[in-house]
Amino acid sequence: MKKLALVLFAATLFATKSNAQFFENGTNVISAGVGLGGHYGSYTYGSQTPAISLQYEKGMWDIGGPGVISLGGYAGIKGYKNSGTSGSYHYSEKWNYTVIGVRSAYHYNGIENEKFDVYGGLMLSYNILSYKFTDNSGGSSTYRGGSYGSNLGLSLYAGGRYLFTDNIGAFAELGYGVSYLTLGVAYKF
Repeated sequence: MKKLALVLFAATLFATKSNAQFFENGTNVISAGVGLGGHYGSYTYGSQTPAISLQYEKGMWDIGGPGVISLGGYAGIKGYKNSGTSGSYHYSEKWNYTVIGVRSAYHYNGIENEKFDVYGGLMLSYNILSYKFTDNSGGSSTYRGGSYGSNLGLSLYAGGRYLFTDNIGAFAELGYGVSYLTLGVAYKF
């Protein structure tokens, strides 16, 4: 996380002057990322899928200073499986995590680089957890399955994007969604 903060800081110091800004009122960005870290599936055994997220945001409000406020959505998923055997007994457990949220961010435009976007915001989400347990005992084990632990979440995030072409770039984001650090690609239109 410290390296990402240093990269973002260095990019702001060495940004080139330009009249245009990356994120303005009316700008749309779709981003897809893979998450690293997070408490979902942070077990020491079993297997897990990577955290995958999809984000959309649109520049909605100029606030008169060097920035724009955006509004958008977020969806992320992660899965985890564990199984075990003791003699002839075998069991399997599976957790699925889904985060669906509404986000709003402040995009700082004081950098004066049309290829670079620095932002921070807040997300209101519904965090859905589903769990399934199966075994070969022949008895009913539905009491150990179902949906539990689902709840509302409120989180902060901060990130940066850099465009390689007029529309396609990369992003890094710290904060709580389906993971603590998300890296991925962004499409601006």
